[in-house]
Amino acid sequence: MLSLTLNHYLVLGAVLFAIGLYGALSRRNAVAILMSIELMFNGVNVTLVGFSHYITSSVPLLGQIFAIFIITVAAAEAAVGLAIIIAIYRDRKTISVDELDLMKW
Repeated sequence: MLSLTLNHYLVLGAVLFAIGLYGALSRRNAVAILMSIELMFNGVNVTLVGFSHYITSSVPLLGQIFAIFIITVAAAEAAVGLAIIIAIYRDRKTISVDELDLMKW
């Protein structure tokens, strides 16, 4: 029987984070970039919960508390990000980040 170790959690978290980072850097669609950032948040959550399970500290469930905090921040980021993308789409009729030049004079 295979037992999960801390290395399994760290590898899974690193793989999720790397896939999310690749997606955020290589995509041109703003919605896909937001989804990739959410994947990066999930990689961090897996790592935090793994550390919390295998490393003892004076505060029990510290990793789970941080994971819930990250999930809350990710939900707020997704809501604000999608609202901004919808507002830009209504104005520019595109969500491609290559075509957005809102900061130009």
